[in-house]
Amino acid sequence: MITFGIMTLSMESETLYINEMAALAAACEMECFRFIPSAINPHTLQVRGKRFDSTVKGWLDCELPIPAIVYDRCFYGDDEHSKQCLPIVSWLKSRNDITFLGYGLPNKLELYKVLKNTVLTSYLPATHSVIDQEIVLNELSAMKKIILKPISGSQGYGIYYLKKNDKSFHVKTEKQKKIISRIFPNEAKLIQWLKVLIKQRDYLLQPYLELSNHEQQPFDIRILLQKNEHGVWGERGRGVRIGSTGGILSNLSAGGSVVTFAEWTSSLPPAKGEYIRQELNYILSKLPFILENEFLPLFEIGVDIGIAKNGSIWILDVNSKPGRKVLMHTQPDIKETLNLAPLLYGRHLSQTDQKERKNYYEKTLSH
Repeated sequence: MITFGIMTLSMESETLYINEMAALAAACEMECFRFIPSAINPHTLQVRGKRFDSTVKGWLDCELPIPAIVYDRCFYGDDEHSKQCLPIVSWLKSRNDITFLGYGLPNKLELYKVLKNTVLTSYLPATHSVIDQEIVLNELSAMKKIILKPISGSQGYGIYYLKKNDKSFHVKTEKQKKIISRIFPNEAKLIQWLKVLIKQRDYLLQPYLELSNHEQQPFDIRILLQKNEHGVWGERGRGVRIGSTGGILSNLSAGGSVVTFAEWTSSLPPAKGEYIRQELNYILSKLPFILENEFLPLFEIGVDIGIAKNGSIWILDVNSKPGRKVLMHTQPDIKETLNLAPLLYGRHLSQTDQKERKNYYEKTLSH
């Protein structure tokens, strides 16, 4: 029986999803084991964790060799445990006796540098690294409105909207589902704030795109792509996330809501709806293959697409560890398909010679 390892930074992470997946493992002739990277003994190559027992339908403590197939669901922060686990995971990815479902993507800036040299370049907002506050001030003077995003981050945390008025500066962000707004009366006060901000973490800068609807609610399209049991890419579904009026985020973690893609396009003129569908299909037909040509193999991708008021279409984010909330809202009947997908692809990998999957390892060592 194949041992299928699910790796997280906490044994409480994504409990419902992992439990439902584990309950389906026996039918796939697999055994689920969940663990955290820091529980690996580097000398014995054994790891303490929990094994799902299908007879009692629950998890039992155990110690096993590191599973040969690993589903990485680690979400790193700035905490000490994340810093401890990162090199351990890099070491695991370098091993020829361990196969990951997906090997992850680099940070947003590295991803931009790669994608801008491809056929998808026209869908990318211009992106710059924030080396110092002068870059922010220069771009603000030129564009009047900009967005600052953490180079490494997810779920919209730490995103700031900056607007230059005649003399003052308006800064807006969202925290704990609330819009936080602040006015800096002059450039000196803004510089003071920026120095502290960019000292804490690395940021990138993009033009502010008018990605809101008629009610001034930010919105985007989330699309989930996954490989099937034969290793072939396909779309699982798409939905439209809508944020708070006057806000800058559409993320569900920031309090956003969801409508189906069909419902959203039905409110558009037919020609515009068809144009958007064709553009999305083109992006999705190219993106997975470009990424896997440049980086290590992937299993799933969450793609966030913005539609500006002028009709332009933008790739806002590409995530190699996407959530499933949007599809659970818009297509609840797909739940078992999503829960089975990692197991079926894991089984496919276990039956395939995956040495070629390591060809590009050096490109993603730090990710």
